[in-house]
Amino acid sequence: MRFDWSKMGRTPPTALVAARNLAHNVFQWPAKAARANLQETPDDSQSSFDWDHGLGALVSQPLPAKTGEWRVGLRLAVLELLIVRSSAASESFPLQGKTDAATGVWLDSKLQALGLKTARGVKLPYAMPDYPGAGSAPLELGMLGRELGELSRWFAGPAEALEEFRAKLAGLHPGAEPVRCWPHHFDIATLVRLEQGESARSVGVGVSPGDEYYAQPYVYVSPGRALTAAACPICRPLAAGTPTVFSARSPPERTFWRSRSAGRGCSRSSAGHSRSPARACENRGGIRDGRHY
Repeated sequence: MRFDWSKMGRTPPTALVAARNLAHNVFQWPAKAARANLQETPDDSQSSFDWDHGLGALVSQPLPAKTGEWRVGLRLAVLELLIVRSSAASESFPLQGKTDAATGVWLDSKLQALGLKTARGVKLPYAMPDYPGAGSAPLELGMLGRELGELSRWFAGPAEALEEFRAKLAGLHPGAEPVRCWPHHFDIATLVRLEQGESARSVGVGVSPGDEYYAQPYVYVSPGRALTAAACPICRPLAAGTPTVFSARSPPERTFWRSRSAGRGCSRSSAGHSRSPARACENRGGIRDGRHY
């Protein structure tokens, strides 16, 4: 079933901050479980997550348990941890009213039952932002139901769009890597490799639900260190105001691409479309406004 873009944008994009911060924080539990049980790779992709459209959840790479492959994940719309096998949730743990410690105990008990390593002893190789509400107090979702639902859509829709974008590059080699969510930045993206080798040129294309730099979702295109924005085949037409990254379903609206002096590449915030923030992704011609990780 294709994503229904008409349901996106009913919640103001700047209203997602609290929901995004909560989700980003609790998302580190399945991230720790993945790091505990998967062999480290040079690109750290063992820690990445996939968007499962059926579950409406971010799920880890397969964990090699004694009874087969399992995944751990987070269903964003209601904030609950999942234990997944064959795209079906075997166990779930709603986080409403639960402390961080209780979440860790539950997750570790499920991992141990599967013969997997526990998550609580894992030290993340990055610092998390100091989010309000993260700590020993029980998690209170309050009136965030609508915002969490919209946050979930900001992963579901872009995941579909990025998969379509990746499919259009099927003839490019090495080409676009799988669409992944990265727990550190809490964004979903694909890396387009333009050539082979460790220092090869590449372009990242992705969507963030917002961060400490932008309080609202945005779409970005960023050239790798070996490729300047001026030479980037994707960024160059964007900087010129020509939206050519995705094929538009409807005529492209006014573009808002710009580069930031502190970064490389281009991005566009969801506020670029005043009538419907979702159009920043749905239009496929508008990944607009400026940031590089």
